[in-house]
Amino acid sequence: QVQLVESGGGLVQAGGSLSLSCAASGSAPSFNSMAWYRQAPGKQRELVAAIIIGKLPLTKYGDAVKGRFTISRDSTAKNTVYLHMNNLKPEDTAVYYCAADQQPTFAVADYWGQGTQVTVSS
Repeated sequence: QVQLVESGGGLVQAGGSLSLSCAASGSAPSFNSMAWYRQAPGKQRELVAAIIIGKLPLTKYGDAVKGRFTISRDSTAKNTVYLHMNNLKPEDTAVYYCAADQQPTFAVADYWGQGTQVTVSS
């Protein structure tokens, strides 16, 4: 059974930084894409960032986080991805979910993690 395990969430002040990590465990196939989504209370889930893994990784970011967040993969650990978040704002407060897909796609949806809470105080 494949599990995606997120870590790194927490409480941070506005303007601060936080990094999330996601690693697959169990009998995971090699994913060709991974992503971070988030869902705030009362709002729909939205794409934060996605990466299509390859020799020249392709990335996509949600408009709200462009220029502040960076998604990256671990070049040595299979199926591991990070989200580096800078200049955090209170509106970034949400549960952040890691997702993975066997297809090279920005619509990453095959597997999901349980989520990690990120809270940004003003």
